[in-house]
Amino acid sequence: MPSRPLSYSILPTIEAVAASQWDALGSDEQPFLRHGFLHALEASGSVSTATGWEPCHLCVWQGEALVGALPMYRKYHSYGEYVFDWGWADALERAGGDYYPKALSAIPFTPVPGPRTLIAPDADADAVRAQLAIGWREQCDTLALSSWHLLFAEEPEVEAWQRQCPDLIAREGVQFQWRDRGFGDFEGFLASLTSKRRKMIKRERRLVADQGITLHRLEGGEIRDVDMAHFYRCYTITYHERGRPPYLNHAFFERLRHVMPEALMLVQARLAGRPIAAALYFQGGKTLYGRYWESEVVADCLHFEACYYQGIDACLAKGMTLFDPGTQGEHKLVRGFAPQRVRSLHYLAHPGLAAGVAQFCQQEGVHIMAYRRAAEDALPFK
Repeated sequence: MPSRPLSYSILPTIEAVAASQWDALGSDEQPFLRHGFLHALEASGSVSTATGWEPCHLCVWQGEALVGALPMYRKYHSYGEYVFDWGWADALERAGGDYYPKALSAIPFTPVPGPRTLIAPDADADAVRAQLAIGWREQCDTLALSSWHLLFAEEPEVEAWQRQCPDLIAREGVQFQWRDRGFGDFEGFLASLTSKRRKMIKRERRLVADQGITLHRLEGGEIRDVDMAHFYRCYTITYHERGRPPYLNHAFFERLRHVMPEALMLVQARLAGRPIAAALYFQGGKTLYGRYWESEVVADCLHFEACYYQGIDACLAKGMTLFDPGTQGEHKLVRGFAPQRVRSLHYLAHPGLAAGVAQFCQQEGVHIMAYRRAAEDALPFK
């Protein structure tokens, strides 16, 4: 009997598909593509048409079976993406065009490299991806969207999409990640570093302790209402200092605490028993992800301790092999975080804009690759 043909649909909300169907396509390695995470964004109102993130997720079906999915949003701005295209928008609008709305496949507010396209293990991956491409192209055509963007996809997925759609423009990027090289424990990690950097890290950790600050790692059910409330107060500080509302609301984090507690680790800094700073991490199968951090006080080296050294220590204690501490930051390099190539893909409907962006990305890519090689030479390992 011939297999049933594939078809695609567009979901106005992630809730329109069962969590069991969606999650069956992925793995537990990365929490950000799980139905619970995406649903928490939408149900809390952090992601919505009102915030400029209109859900329009693509799903591929074979009969009643979900065989492929791609999170997608119609965007009315470029906030919360971390692959900056404001210049592209300005160029098109100065030429008389409209850059917004556009289509975006990414995890909102989460610049973490990883899978973006979900495909059932027994499905024809190329055929599923072809249906998804039909979906986002038809969205661009019928709704007059200027473009489609795939952000922070893992490298094999980028290559597969390039084979599927040769007109996609690739843009290079760099992030810094820590990998276990068989260190054993934190002392083993320190022993692998040059004397200068080993002394620097020991001094930074000692400075935190000398200020009377203690660090505490809370996981899953150990994170109480009061702990999450304190974390959220810290999270909002940076946004309020910039005069902007935070991207994510308290309801989002509370939903995560109840829906996927096993994925959460909260590092809490305390002074005289009172919490003064917090960093929220997410846990995958073999990877730890540092995401959100802020402090209510000014304390020497507390950021390094809460966001980097506690993460490295946790990875070594749990047998995790990769620590992704978040985007940007050359200061991570001297602390053992190596440069990692990341790429995004871009389809631009306007031929002139597409040609200009392609040339820009090619030139930018040369400089970024040279920077990555220089950064590798600057790593602090013996």
